[in-house]
Amino acid sequence: MEQKKFDPNSLLGFLFMGLILMWMFYNQSEKTKLEQEQKAIEQIKADSIQKVNGVTTKVIDTTIVADATIEESQIVVQASDSLNLLQAQSKLGAFAYSSSLAAATENTTSIENDLLKIVVSNKGGQIQEILLKEHQTYDHKPLYLVKDQNANLQIDFSTKDNRVLSTRDMYFEPTLTQTEGYSVLSMRLKVDENRFLEYRYSLKPSDYLIDFDIRSQGLQNVIDGSKPINLQWDMTTFHTEKSVKYENQYTTLEYRVEGDEFNNLSPAAESKKKDLNDVDWIAFRQQFFTSILNANTPIEKMEVLSENLVKDDEKDTIFTKHFAATIPLSTNDGELNYNWNYYFGPSDYNILETYEGRNFERSINMGWGIFRWINKYFVIYVFNALKGNIASFGLIIILLTIVVRLIMSPLVYKSYLSSAKMKVLRPEMEEINKKLPGKDNAMKRQQETMALQRKAGVSMLSGCIPALLQMPVFFALFRFFPSWFDLRQKGFLWADDLSAYDNVLDLPFNIPIYGSHVSLFPLLASIAIFFYMQMSQSQQANMQPPAQEGMPDMQKMMKIMLYISPVMMLFFFNQYGSGLSLYYFISNVLTLTIMWVIKTWVIDEKKVHAMVEKKKAQAPKKKSAFRQKIDTAMKQAQQQQEIQKKGKKK
Repeated sequence: MEQKKFDPNSLLGFLFMGLILMWMFYNQSEKTKLEQEQKAIEQIKADSIQKVNGVTTKVIDTTIVADATIEESQIVVQASDSLNLLQAQSKLGAFAYSSSLAAATENTTSIENDLLKIVVSNKGGQIQEILLKEHQTYDHKPLYLVKDQNANLQIDFSTKDNRVLSTRDMYFEPTLTQTEGYSVLSMRLKVDENRFLEYRYSLKPSDYLIDFDIRSQGLQNVIDGSKPINLQWDMTTFHTEKSVKYENQYTTLEYRVEGDEFNNLSPAAESKKKDLNDVDWIAFRQQFFTSILNANTPIEKMEVLSENLVKDDEKDTIFTKHFAATIPLSTNDGELNYNWNYYFGPSDYNILETYEGRNFERSINMGWGIFRWINKYFVIYVFNALKGNIASFGLIIILLTIVVRLIMSPLVYKSYLSSAKMKVLRPEMEEINKKLPGKDNAMKRQQETMALQRKAGVSMLSGCIPALLQMPVFFALFRFFPSWFDLRQKGFLWADDLSAYDNVLDLPFNIPIYGSHVSLFPLLASIAIFFYMQMSQSQQANMQPPAQEGMPDMQKMMKIMLYISPVMMLFFFNQYGSGLSLYYFISNVLTLTIMWVIKTWVIDEKKVHAMVEKKKAQAPKKKSAFRQKIDTAMKQAQQQQEIQKKGKKK
């Protein structure tokens, strides 16, 4: 029998036939898939037409027959809308209805008065822009507190069907009502026409305060009140002033808690988070502008955050700090109902004070304790009185300085009189030093010196106390000038803005701490303080007892400070507001003048000498209990010193 041989042509034929069969099978499956997809699309088209036109539709193959004629492009749009609605229902549940409305776009609605323009977006129902109409940035651009998504307001919540939603992702329907200058904007996130979550913004004429209400209607079976409902409010503050470093020092998160406790998150901290309880209001405060959320009833608890965004204050920047607040909300009978206020405007003490009962003016840091008291009841009163009659704010600062120095002049006189008395006693104190030399006699020498001063009616404290009493005024004004809004963008002489540094020369390099510019007012203030310290050194030298062996020489230390203090003043104040430097310059010049007048025309050294001698001749007064304790302690120390001295000799 003949053996069959392997035929390669047959193998190739079988392979070719297999490929053809596979191609036919794949082509048929793709065709079937396309037909199924086409039928699904046609069915959606038919359903859309029926919904929109209220007519009966019918699918025959791929042809739609209807009693009403509809353009094919309209059918495609409705089909796309239906698909979007199905996707929205899958994601948003009951709130998908809001996505089917005409308002489901990123359109905006504006409300405004003569001070504010507020733009609210349909998406999220939140404020998109806040323009302060009467103010500009340091470089004369429109001043926005909110713009380009630097702020956010949203409510995060859970639904009864276990969805976690955020209002920022959903669309609100706006309704604007305006009556005689009053504007009320209702933003509703709808479940249907009768059920919704509403933000209501109400703006009055000529007012920076906005009523902000949050309420829900018919959502008790939609929102799950047993799970957290949090309002998130955050803002990244714009750089609006000339000096980033100076501005950032006064940009902080302030708050008031129930019981009139006021505090802030440290503006120097890189990042600071804190839990608060029973909060009346919180303020995202810039140096001269502020955004305040005020609650008509205290907020039980909230978490606040402050983050510093300025990494290099020598470089220009857009933002200074980021502030955030997380506020838990609660339902009442399944509904939300909160009546709050927003203040968007200048940190102007006189404006903030008009909102009685809210204490918004405390968001401005005027110092604590006695410093704030001095500013509130004296400095602000005098400044406003002068402002009512004088247009130049530089001249107002000068007159305010004159008033302060005249009030302080009796203290200067008292200090100088004590210096003159000590000068009369100085020869006798030197005699005591000669009579009791050496370290071993230090305690006894001190006792006799104090006895001499007491007999003559002279005290070291009588010269120190007047100087100390002037310090609260110094620190109060140090807080007043950087925070006082009236000085912003008001010029005087070469300074175009008394709230910012007055650079008369820009340097091509940066000096650490000092900066890259030369300010003239701090330079003048430093020169004035040099001459003031030079004149006062002779006065202070008279008040110091002669240098004793083993004790530091205070006069040498004072000579060193004569040169260090003006340099420190120059470096420290170079980037501070020129209004503050102007005050210190005028204050030092006036103090020099007052000291010269007292020395030349008021105090007669011969009369002072006669006064001291008369006092010495009088019978000594009975020692107070405090003085007796001091003398007893000194005697005990002296006795201990003598015992130790005898022990060493043995």
